[in-house]
Amino acid sequence: MTMDKDLLGIYLSDHLAGATAGSRRMRRLADAEDKASDGDVLQRLAKEIEEDRKTLMSIIEAEGIEARWYKTAIAKAGEAVGVLKSNGTLFHRSPLTSLVELEGMRMGVTAKYDLWTTLRHSELSGRQDFDQLMQRANRQLQELEEIHVRRAEALRGARQSESVSASTD
Repeated sequence: MTMDKDLLGIYLSDHLAGATAGSRRMRRLADAEDKASDGDVLQRLAKEIEEDRKTLMSIIEAEGIEARWYKTAIAKAGEAVGVLKSNGTLFHRSPLTSLVELEGMRMGVTAKYDLWTTLRHSELSGRQDFDQLMQRANRQLQELEEIHVRRAEALRGARQSESVSASTD
């Protein structure tokens, strides 16, 4: 079964838009958490996620597909607006910001894994090592999960210290 080139273009453009927004968000997250104990892992993940976006771009170009620029522009604008969201603080990041961004990145990497799986089973299967890309996405998911758990535990610790502080007042 082969996918119509127009449908493939729509599919890949949708993923490119998501990859563009995700790459930008991951870079912001990694830069904001640079001093954290897992800051080096976040920096590596940001670099890899950008590399994966470039891989997708090269697939689009190799197939002679014209990416729908407006989808990427909308994704960039949406990601930029996401920075303005309420996080319980006005002038700085709260611990909740990183937690929510990690959850969003896990959704994005899951979508990327699904993209690589779809392309692995398509007529494009011989043109890229999709197995390797799928393995990398799986590892990224595991690392994002571990970092997410640490951030969630830190919120629990903050809540416990607030309870102790309130009970001693």
